[in-house]
Amino acid sequence: MKRLYLVLAGILAGLFMIQPVYGQGSYTHLVWSEDFDYTGTPDNSKWSFDIGGDGWGNNEAQYYTNRLENAKVEDGKLIITALKETYGSNEYTSARLATRNKGDWLYARVEVRARLPYGTGTWPAIWMLSTDWEYGGWPASGEIDIMEHVGFDMGNVYGTIHTEAYNGMDGTQKGGSIYIPDVHEAFHVYAIEWTEDSIHFIADDVCYFSYPNYHTGYERWPYNKRFHLLMNIAIGGNWGGIEGIDDEIFPQTLEVDYVRVYQKFQQHQINGPSQVDAFEDNITYSIAEFPGAEYQWSFPEGVTVTDGQGTSEVTVTWGEVAGTISAIQTYNSVSYTSTFDVSVISTPGNSLIIRGDENGIGTWKINEGSGNTIEMNYEE
Repeated sequence: MKRLYLVLAGILAGLFMIQPVYGQGSYTHLVWSEDFDYTGTPDNSKWSFDIGGDGWGNNEAQYYTNRLENAKVEDGKLIITALKETYGSNEYTSARLATRNKGDWLYARVEVRARLPYGTGTWPAIWMLSTDWEYGGWPASGEIDIMEHVGFDMGNVYGTIHTEAYNGMDGTQKGGSIYIPDVHEAFHVYAIEWTEDSIHFIADDVCYFSYPNYHTGYERWPYNKRFHLLMNIAIGGNWGGIEGIDDEIFPQTLEVDYVRVYQKFQQHQINGPSQVDAFEDNITYSIAEFPGAEYQWSFPEGVTVTDGQGTSEVTVTWGEVAGTISAIQTYNSVSYTSTFDVSVISTPGNSLIIRGDENGIGTWKINEGSGNTIEMNYEE
């Protein structure tokens, strides 16, 4: 959900081209799923509730609760319900569920099969936020809107990214849309495929917008950190409420049939500093984690692994020799080897001070030397 959506949705039209069918493809490993095969409160091992009614940065009108009236599992579906009712100082209630620290991923195909609400004032969203906010607060650490829909513009589904360089606060967000006339009558699959190089936005296996990694820093690509999933219905707000709220439409529901997250086993780049100081410690190198994979790291002579060998992230103390790091990632007898060159940009300074006696008489004589050790005698 955008903090401020200053540009009308229609401005995004024309920024994309409908692309060929985009099926599951090489995303074959199911790493997280929710099929809602139970009844009652959403599974608290997978879902948390965001609660409150302060507008959520968008001047939204609803109060998010954790009540069954607003979010329940029934008949094999998650049902998020928006109601017209007074709750505190708010005139509407709804729910917002998140997988934060219960389902967090770096690079994946995330897909949600859902049926959307209808009517002026509704603003359902299926979206992702940074879990650790390593680049700072919104929008610096990024946002991925897998699906957004506003009821005054029925059938137009939007996929959008927000970063420090491109975001709704400044009206510079990047995105595209696709028209699906029966979004409130039928279930459709909304998805992204997110790799090191791009994010593809997909509806029913049709890719309608792609955002590339410009490789120019986190300001345009904060998407090299883990993200989690959120689902909600907002009411009104800076975008959803542009044409007001029709109080005759309530209750309204966002129904979710399933959530599935897939990853694919592939070669990834090693992340970490390419230049280090000789004997520098607490240096971290990492590679994208794939559930169930095994990892083996190797380093140049003199480097000591202090933590993480056998995992996707290691901490080392460097020696004084430059060289190549390698990481072997193995899954189901298939292996990929990634390499990364590291240079040593400085060495500790060493000095030899030679002094005589108080009268300046006397010399030091080097007898022999080997490696970093020398033997010296003082002669008067």
